[in-house]
Amino acid sequence: NDVGGSGYGVILGFVSTVGVMSLWFRDVSAEGALGGYHTFDVQRSLNIGVVLFIVSEIFFFVSIFWAYFHSALSPTVELGSQWPSPGVEPLNAFEIPLLNTILLLSSASSLTYAHHALINGNRKSCLIGFAVTLALAVTFTGFQALEYVEAPFTLSDGAFGSTFFFSTGFHGIHVMIGTIFLTVALARIISYQLTDHHHLGFEAAALYWHFVDVVWLFLFISVYWWG
Repeated sequence: NDVGGSGYGVILGFVSTVGVMSLWFRDVSAEGALGGYHTFDVQRSLNIGVVLFIVSEIFFFVSIFWAYFHSALSPTVELGSQWPSPGVEPLNAFEIPLLNTILLLSSASSLTYAHHALINGNRKSCLIGFAVTLALAVTFTGFQALEYVEAPFTLSDGAFGSTFFFSTGFHGIHVMIGTIFLTVALARIISYQLTDHHHLGFEAAALYWHFVDVVWLFLFISVYWWG
């Protein structure tokens, strides 16, 4: 159901999140470059923080999948005792969803290529791999938006519509956050803040991006293909 001003609330929340991320990236980057490299203990703490953050994200998506399978595996009478509900036409998994899967898997490969290039001191190849990764990420987001526009159902179309848009929507938000994360890492590589022997920020961004890729594979299999 439409709630007056809800769209502005979403925009305000997103802008606030990006603003906080920008300030955090600025401070951490300054501490790790302009003020001298992070000590071993600080690097270990940052690594643990990233891992714990991803673990919390895993539980977040587990709750989303739980809600989805709760309705899908045992549809109630209100849902027509079938999944999806009568009158709801699911998307073809082998059109835009399959293309998006290829895009994300390709971005994971190009990011891994960039990572190895940076470790080996091949700066040019690293930048090329990064550029390809970001291009694929932006393309994925564009196709996801197109899919939403052309979807034959909406958020208000029962349990299927709400769980579909909730799960894929939050994943899309994570893709955008990951894209920002990677963009910051690329900017730091260009400015020589991240090098072959000092690239903690890159590894954190890469770990987050691979997590986003894995979540999408589960979404593709369960929501698009099986659902």
